[in-house]
Amino acid sequence: MSNEVRVAGVGMIPFTKPGRSGSYSEMGEAAARAALADAGLDYSKVQQAYVGYVYGDSTSGQAALYGLGQSGIPIVNVNNNCSTGSTALWLARQAVASGTVDCALALGFEQMVPGALASVYNDRPGPLDRFAQTRAELQQFDPAAPDAAQFFGGAGQAYVDEFGIDPKVFAEISVKSRRHAANNPFAVFRDPVTVEEVLASPSIYGPLTRLQCCPPTCGAAAAVVCTPEFAARHGITADVVIRAQSMTTDSPTTFEAGDMRQVIGYDMAAAAAKNVYESAGVNPEDIRVVELHDCFTTNEFLTYESLGLTPVGTAEKFIRDGDNTYGGRVVVNPSGGLLSKGHPLGATGLAQCAELVWQLRGQAGARQVDGVDLALQHNLGLGGACVVTLYEKVGA
Repeated sequence: MSNEVRVAGVGMIPFTKPGRSGSYSEMGEAAARAALADAGLDYSKVQQAYVGYVYGDSTSGQAALYGLGQSGIPIVNVNNNCSTGSTALWLARQAVASGTVDCALALGFEQMVPGALASVYNDRPGPLDRFAQTRAELQQFDPAAPDAAQFFGGAGQAYVDEFGIDPKVFAEISVKSRRHAANNPFAVFRDPVTVEEVLASPSIYGPLTRLQCCPPTCGAAAAVVCTPEFAARHGITADVVIRAQSMTTDSPTTFEAGDMRQVIGYDMAAAAAKNVYESAGVNPEDIRVVELHDCFTTNEFLTYESLGLTPVGTAEKFIRDGDNTYGGRVVVNPSGGLLSKGHPLGATGLAQCAELVWQLRGQAGARQVDGVDLALQHNLGLGGACVVTLYEKVGA
């Protein structure tokens, strides 16, 4: 692959609680229109589209994009659990980088229902059955607790057990998340919370309380990617480049290490980040803003270390020193992240992309991080896949 890939336009709609949104097709169309408008490009110029969602029938992507017109282009529907949006972006970038097309659209949306995530097809083996079996060998199962919370709560508890930290530190991530989201008009939860309120909310599993878990959310986001030559021909100011990107899946350590942190994708994230840093020739210390997959506070905590933002065993100090927010070493989830902005599964990766593109352009308003030239994105899906993407401001 030799073509440089630029982000021509991004767009998203405000995320909402289930029952308060339009249909998936309305949300998807709106986000795609926003990205095209941001690029100043007509849909007829898009040559391929990759559309991500987790809960929906096949060809839902066509149903969303047909609202823009029936241009006859290939539309590929994508499902990779919570990393679906970034997977759609990964595919769109590959199409442009390979020279197959000059311009591609990545779109993600989710129309969710209230309550914890649940399987739809219960008449066949589940894709997470092996993960659940490994979890059962490592920790106690609670039939009253949401399944995902038992994975990520158990991973957080494994860290507590090894390093002897105070688990109350996880609650500080929720407080930081709400503080950031207060400046994001797209976020679901914008009201501040205190550590005491987070810890007093109902216990879910292990160290997790309700206010440390992301909410079911409806929403959509999109990105248009293209070559610099395409941008120049169409008068597009595409000044953000995808400098490096890596997708990884599980390695044997997921099931063989005997550690819940591995079960929920720690090594996947570490491997993807390593690939990106090496490909781009940068170090974690060069990064000043990150959008990472904080589906639970414990996962944000663990991801600080898997991405190399702080050495192994130091994430508690990283938080207590304020190095994960404005005025610290790196601003993590200026958007409010999944915890506060919301987590419409198929849209999440592209919403992260939109936030980072705005940061690099200097368009993030009150959320703006000073002096941003590089921006890192981490999007994780159990089952499993992890996508890490590095964006750079052109000419930085």
